[in-house]
Amino acid sequence: MKKLATLFQDSYRELKNAGTITTMAMFGAIGVILGSLTIQIGDFIKIGFSSIANQFVYYLFGPAAGCFYGGALDILKYVVKPTGAFFPGWTISAMAAGVIYGVFFYKKKLSILRVLAAELTVSVVCNMILGTLWLNMMYGKGFFVLLPVRVIKNLAMWPINSFLFYTMTFALEQTGIFRALRRSA
Repeated sequence: MKKLATLFQDSYRELKNAGTITTMAMFGAIGVILGSLTIQIGDFIKIGFSSIANQFVYYLFGPAAGCFYGGALDILKYVVKPTGAFFPGWTISAMAAGVIYGVFFYKKKLSILRVLAAELTVSVVCNMILGTLWLNMMYGKGFFVLLPVRVIKNLAMWPINSFLFYTMTFALEQTGIFRALRRSA
């Protein structure tokens, strides 16, 4: 428990650095652009591409910064390209995803098993459970009616998202880009 508290404290300190905020803003801009490339499948399924840029922030700056970033970016994306009515539940999910990814990735050695575990945890907690709950609350559709389709979509995307994040992060670590970003932040 003490390690977790230290992890959050270190991540919170990252937010006091102008270089961190600048780097987060850069990834936020990339996330907004990639978010505009979201594919809508039916009324309740979306496949988006902004999660990779977001995960880089969680990886570099941790759970406290990830929580702040996830919430702020969710609101910013809504302001830039609103899709339907604003619902704060989605912001809560984005913040929770930032915390979960940050706990799994921040100051930890990158491994495919860690990435798979983080991606599965976020998929189950934020996408399958909370996301389905938000849709239920917003549209009055039955939770257990929506859940199977969302489970199938998230389980199908789980290895794809994990592989994309792992290979891109590994490549950026190898080239030294993340080291340079950490130094500047």
